[in-house]
Amino acid sequence: MTCREGCRKFYVFSRNWRKVKPMKERTLSIIKPDGVAKGLIGEVLNRFEHAGFQVVAMKMVHMSKKQAEGFYAVHRERPFFESVTDFMSSGPSVVMVLEAENVISRNRELMGATNYKEAAEGTIRREFAMDIEKNVVHGSDSPETAAFEIGYFFNALELVRL
Repeated sequence: MTCREGCRKFYVFSRNWRKVKPMKERTLSIIKPDGVAKGLIGEVLNRFEHAGFQVVAMKMVHMSKKQAEGFYAVHRERPFFESVTDFMSSGPSVVMVLEAENVISRNRELMGATNYKEAAEGTIRREFAMDIEKNVVHGSDSPETAAFEIGYFFNALELVRL
């Protein structure tokens, strides 16, 4: 390779390297029945938007017990399975897909610890949760979980490309 060919390749690379867009990821978020009942939909959405998350799909659902059991199937053997599926089928929830850089970890930080007593000040759960299950919001904990959870509630036509 001559210097001219090598230099050209380097020049093209160095000119374009900043144009590579950071990878955005998606996560499922749920405003649980207690959050809907308390009228917190707008408050939670406002926090998501102020954090820079884009809502690419959203709808209100009222899961049946069977649907809640399907969603929480990974926890079937856990002692809280019955109570969480009863709670999640007790009233309407708002399910949504959020998109941003590192949205899974950032959303989990914004929500706070599952146990609201251990959640940091200013987090959604610290401010609005009543107990460990009635903690207002749910968020995926990994990219693999997010893929399953998003697919559970949304088909490809319902996911907006921004």
